[in-house]
Amino acid sequence: MNRKSSLTCLKGIGEKTKQIFEKAGAMNIDDLLSYYPRTYKTYEAISDTAQAEENQTLVIYGRIAQPLTVQYIKRLQIVSSVVCDEAGSIAVRWYNMPYLKNTIKKDSSYVFCGKVVKKGNRTYLEQPSLFSFEQYKELRKRLQPVYVLTRGLTNQMITKAVRQALDGTDLTRDPLPKEIRMEYELAEYRYALEQIHFPGDEHHMILARNRLVFEEFFWFILSLRRFKETREQAEVPFVMKKSQIAEYTANHLSYTLTHAQEKVWNEIRQDMTGEKVMARLVQGDVGSGKTIVAFLSMILAAENHLQSAIMVPTEVLARQHFESLQSLMDQQKLPFTSVLLTGSMTAKEKRLVYEKIASGEADMIVGTHALIQDRVEYRNLGLVITDEQHRFGVRQRETLGNKGTEPHILVMSATPIPRTLAVILYGDLEISVIDELPADRIPIKNCVVNTGYRKKAYQFIEREVEKGRQAYVICPMVEQNEEIEGEDVISYTDTLRQNLPESICVEYLHGKMKPKEKNEIMDRFLQNQIQVLVSTTVVEVGVNVPNATVMMIENAERFGLAQLHQLRGRVGRGKHQSYCIMICASDSKRIQKRLDILNQSNDGFYIAGEDLKLRGPGDILGVRQSGLMEFRIGDVFTDAAILRNACQAADRILEKDPGLSLPQHRELRKKLDEYMSNELKKLNL
Repeated sequence: MNRKSSLTCLKGIGEKTKQIFEKAGAMNIDDLLSYYPRTYKTYEAISDTAQAEENQTLVIYGRIAQPLTVQYIKRLQIVSSVVCDEAGSIAVRWYNMPYLKNTIKKDSSYVFCGKVVKKGNRTYLEQPSLFSFEQYKELRKRLQPVYVLTRGLTNQMITKAVRQALDGTDLTRDPLPKEIRMEYELAEYRYALEQIHFPGDEHHMILARNRLVFEEFFWFILSLRRFKETREQAEVPFVMKKSQIAEYTANHLSYTLTHAQEKVWNEIRQDMTGEKVMARLVQGDVGSGKTIVAFLSMILAAENHLQSAIMVPTEVLARQHFESLQSLMDQQKLPFTSVLLTGSMTAKEKRLVYEKIASGEADMIVGTHALIQDRVEYRNLGLVITDEQHRFGVRQRETLGNKGTEPHILVMSATPIPRTLAVILYGDLEISVIDELPADRIPIKNCVVNTGYRKKAYQFIEREVEKGRQAYVICPMVEQNEEIEGEDVISYTDTLRQNLPESICVEYLHGKMKPKEKNEIMDRFLQNQIQVLVSTTVVEVGVNVPNATVMMIENAERFGLAQLHQLRGRVGRGKHQSYCIMICASDSKRIQKRLDILNQSNDGFYIAGEDLKLRGPGDILGVRQSGLMEFRIGDVFTDAAILRNACQAADRILEKDPGLSLPQHRELRKKLDEYMSNELKKLNL
């Protein structure tokens, strides 16, 4: 068995189970070993029934005081009993587990671990896990891995498969050179994989994670440097003249550009009319006006008889950008043609758009990843714009760029990243920052509250909807997970439907839905056919819904500050006062201190800087925070120091051996080629 072997070589995995793993992204043994835990479960010390607090996890060692009973309510089978310990008693209940009636006997003793809930006057320990006293004693010593699950996939299935893969695969060859491992005190590869999946304790897990995070950053930076080197050797195949139409448009908008927008527009214009190929990142806070700068760049290209393409991460956002661009051209009576290209268009619609692009009739192309498919042939692509860069990655940007003969590259990102990190992560790009909001923006009112505020929050949302407004509610999970405490989108939607009037339409949205379903939900929300949208962070990069005035975030402690700020930016886009309600389920003073930063400022770059200062090793035991750049295990905020070390190591090697042609670096080059090839495969190209 080797790293490229099929999962069917593992005992207990047939074709059907293999397909379930593939849905989660584990296509072979290598993918399985890299399917790292999203967090770790730690088992609390045994407490007693007197410590029962609503919505908190309780661990007790007690005796079953009554025979188990089964009650049938609608489609639910509810198994109930009472557990007693020295401090008192508490009711326990399980759902759809009727077999427990025959396996758990009266007067038997177990360790019960579950969530405390209150229904009316009664307090329950809900869906508790059961352990013998000795079992629990052993569990207390270890960290239990918790993986991201898809339908049909369980934590136990993953741990069993990973254990087999670790035992049956030759992992003796370490992909990192020995001198790098020695200099940065990195664990060996085999040890790192073993301890990331099955850590002996927190210390071993952190050693393993540091090694794997370093490696992930290292390959990313090496590929970035190769990309930069290739492009820097290129000369501009066309010369652009300064644009009268673009200048006239900029000066005759229905609003005045901010000083920051003017500064960035001048930088882009100088790049595009210069002798070198532009490669520029425009960072701007949510609502700072990056899109109009992109549109002006497209007008400049069109006036020079060159095509431009802007690629965005979602179809709904692509349509909104297309409509905004078309509206601008109609208002300014511009003599150019724009087209929209998305994956959900019919074959006939796509064919017509392909023809317009190939013939050069289409000057400006707006779309999703459909823009980089093989069937799309550009006549004279001179400018490539990718919006929300971290959702695409370097390889997609490169692929779109390869559709033309060395086109200018413009990257737009609303994710606030401290400049020290941006220089590393976007090392192949010049950086511009729009750090000023339009004067007419109304600051969002923020509050951080505990779970006891929920009912008041529901009432507040109801009042806003009565005024004709809309609301987002964000949950950290799609479905309930016994391993992780936190609100989930599916259950929460039902809760809101019960707590809000029937006249208010509540729907949910999450990343596991099909693109067509997601587009339909977002369209309906945009049209105010849905008043309350319960969602995961999939809306972090979303459409502009000026009518949405409330952003309520459950389990705010599970998100990084930069991500919370991104989510907050979904509201405050219209003429009405907007609000962000962050519900915190933790009473940790450290977490409260972090969240208070959002109360103090609406400046994304300040918040990102503070987030960077406050992050530490302890954060890695929580749910993945930033999601930035979509690394498998690394987090650019928590792991900022490792990112800098990886950058230093990569630059040092390339300084000595730019082509990685020396004998000691041949394995390194081979691994890098494999890494870049895998990145392309992820794009299905």
